Amino acid sequence: MKKILNVFILMMSTFMIRASSHREAPLIADDPLADNTDLYAFRSAGNTVTLIACYVPGQLAQGGPNYYNFGTNIRYEIHIDNNINTPGDDIVYRATFFRIDEDPSTFFNVRLGKRNLRMYYNLEKSDDGGRHWVTIYASGSTTPPNIGDRSIKSDIGLGKSYQSLFNESIHTAMTGERFYIGHSDDPFFVDLGGIFDLGDSPRQNGKSIDNLACKNVSTIAIQIPIAYLLNNNAAKTPSSILDPNYVIGVWASASRPKTQTFNYGTVSNSGDWVQVSRLGMPLTNEAVIPIGMKDYWNSVTPYDDDDFYQYFYNPELGLYMDDSLFGGAVPALKNLRIQRKSLGAFDFGNGHDGLYGLKGNAALNGTALDDKVFGTLLLPGPGKPRSVDLWPIFHTGVPNVIPYQLATGKGGNPLAAGKPFINNFLPNGGDMLRLNMAVPMTERNSPEFSPLGIIAAAVSGLTDPKYNKTADLEWIPNMDGFPNGRRLEDDVTRIELMAVSGAALAAVGLWYDDFVAGGSPVTQKLLNVLTYSTGVEKNDVAFRSAFPYVALPSAGDGECGGELVKLVSNPESRSSSYLGMNTQSLGTAKASFEVNSYPNPFVSGVNVKVEINQPGKYSIHAYDITGRTVSTIYSGVIEKGLHTYPWKDADKNPSGQYFIKVENSNDKSYQVVKTVKI
Repeated sequence: MKKILNVFILMMSTFMIRASSHREAPLIADDPLADNTDLYAFRSAGNTVTLIACYVPGQLAQGGPNYYNFGTNIRYEIHIDNNINTPGDDIVYRATFFRIDEDPSTFFNVRLGKRNLRMYYNLEKSDDGGRHWVTIYASGSTTPPNIGDRSIKSDIGLGKSYQSLFNESIHTAMTGERFYIGHSDDPFFVDLGGIFDLGDSPRQNGKSIDNLACKNVSTIAIQIPIAYLLNNNAAKTPSSILDPNYVIGVWASASRPKTQTFNYGTVSNSGDWVQVSRLGMPLTNEAVIPIGMKDYWNSVTPYDDDDFYQYFYNPELGLYMDDSLFGGAVPALKNLRIQRKSLGAFDFGNGHDGLYGLKGNAALNGTALDDKVFGTLLLPGPGKPRSVDLWPIFHTGVPNVIPYQLATGKGGNPLAAGKPFINNFLPNGGDMLRLNMAVPMTERNSPEFSPLGIIAAAVSGLTDPKYNKTADLEWIPNMDGFPNGRRLEDDVTRIELMAVSGAALAAVGLWYDDFVAGGSPVTQKLLNVLTYSTGVEKNDVAFRSAFPYVALPSAGDGECGGELVKLVSNPESRSSSYLGMNTQSLGTAKASFEVNSYPNPFVSGVNVKVEINQPGKYSIHAYDITGRTVSTIYSGVIEKGLHTYPWKDADKNPSGQYFIKVENSNDKSYQVVKTVKI
């Protein structure tokens, strides 16, 4: 039996390791502890950069008794590439975890100041791409799960506020970095249900939902001085706000031992460490890589991405933004339409040539599309129309070289010099977040801060008189936003869908098809793109204003711990909690109730008073303590106001205690009155 069990586990481990964000690949969906959910990289206060990697998706606040946490026997790593001249990673941070049960005699997670399932970690750093490691913080403890006030605040729990525990978990490493490792609210916001329901985003029923609201994640946040991240070619002070030597690439991963064996309650691990999950740019493996390649994508590094280029040259989402293909089948994306005849000549629809028809043309001389500048990097061949925009955004970063400058100052020629607005070019490596650390940050409380990131900066540079009067390089608000890094507030889903629809092409002067020479480039099709929304545009809770910026995790005893329920109150009846029904809302109506019970119901009967705040169709029923319906008091339309309904059947029922339930006939929401004594 033991041999059979070990062989079975070996087979399962081999299967698992072939396995980022939010259950995006088949195999990693079965291994949530190692699942990257999101990655962020942005300029922060004090000439620092903050990197945030989140893991373990979909954590319920009330997830006891075995609450969510990081996993043991997993290497969680944040990788940094800061030098175009060196292959692979340059700096890596690694966290590994071990667990201690401080009071194994109880089933509670927290009791009398002790914590079970308590996760401790060691944080390591490598400055040579992972060849040598230094432990920069040892035996740190994560925050506890936010179980509820009795476990966290009370004297029989930990006796502290969760905010205090959170703050106590912010540390400084021996090398100077600040970091937080523990629980947090999931900072991503998106209608996953709508998007993966064949592109129903925004939902056509008008009810888009943030499916990650009230969900928590396990978070590693590190704040690093910019000076620590510079390569040897970079000066201490940037040469400009787009200094190419200040560009870094960031990606995160999780790895497991190749073999894991279970034997009667013990676990042993052996073999090489194998990457099972990774994440760089958001939504890549979710919405760009086809399902048959997702597990393979998770198993390789960004430096081995060649097999995935094709999915950016001709993105599947492009099929649903083209009326000549399947655009009509996805009405939610009707405002997003790719340029099929930009400037009357250039077709960026899937399978077409984009700008490849200019190959060899003298007009390309000195531009990024010139073979003498970047080789065939950006114009690799015919039939790859998005090699000039989507592919560099995801795989190389965008250089401050013609044509990748705003149309401002170009005089209608997209291949002329324009207004610089982005430079995060780092071509050694594939799918990573790329951040130019020289770009000043946009203050979160600034009225000019926008979750549209670089899209907002481009619009300002094209249309705002403060910035469009000159083609000179100058700071424009939100130049530090996605895809130049990623801030917590950036609406990456909307930005990426806009990019697939050709927004980046339009920004550099390759206007939408309804542009007329000599007319305004702000055409209806451009406006359609700029006003597109998924219906979910911000996180469900506010982010913190200081490091680590993520919000506190939702609490298990709060509104995110499940549907709020009030029990029927009647201290005289042990059965008063039988129905335990929701008393919070009645759909579109709210009601308050008063029941007048007369001393002798067999003579005077019972009147039920109901106050309705909004008219609608309702039913009023009486139940006995077993939950059996004993009477329908009223069923029909009730107008706004206070109404009295006699309970004529009261004299037909034996004396006792009854529940009165008022139900909205449309959405089946209800409220329950305390018991009626007869």
